[in-house]
Amino acid sequence: MNDFTGAEEFVPDRGGLRALRAALPACRGCDLWQDAEHVVPGEGPARARMMLIGEQPGDVEDKEGHVFVGPAGRLLDKALVAAGIERDDVYLTNAVKHFRFERQGKRRIHKTPAVGHIVACSPWLRSELGIVKPALVVVLGSIAARAVLGTGFKVTQHRGEPVELPDGTPATATVHPSSVVRSREYRRDFELFVDDLRAAAAMLEQA
Repeated sequence: MNDFTGAEEFVPDRGGLRALRAALPACRGCDLWQDAEHVVPGEGPARARMMLIGEQPGDVEDKEGHVFVGPAGRLLDKALVAAGIERDDVYLTNAVKHFRFERQGKRRIHKTPAVGHIVACSPWLRSELGIVKPALVVVLGSIAARAVLGTGFKVTQHRGEPVELPDGTPATATVHPSSVVRSREYRRDFELFVDDLRAAAAMLEQA
């Protein structure tokens, strides 16, 4: 039986991003730490004006301990360049900080985080938002949308549109770059993804 006690007791109440990163490895707020190789903290400037929130680390991120460094991360890098956004200027993180997977032989296959994982990990994300205080949040995919915009939000219906987080922070949502990596219509879906990022950059200029 899964034990989701929540991360609240593990999240430091002071010390900024450095303290968060130092505290993350000790988190036992859900069961995902047991099988993961690394916890994967967010990365980027402490006062980044744009924050990108994804779902969870993938296989490569779990092995290396860094956010968005696998196939989806490489596509995101390419899309950010095309949209005129510098990766070093944005804060990148995930709604869930450990990799959830199932084994198929020697391979580790991505498994969608449960609602309990999202809720348990939410204190880390709330703390990141409170420290960075981004002018715009870009939500990548349905799991991240569930974490910060609620279960009723549909990325497919509202992608690229200006919305707000519950605390009033300006936001917009698009697909997760991993869906573009897997797409049979790669060129079309990559351009649509870039269009959403360009729209986000335009929103940020107006923020």
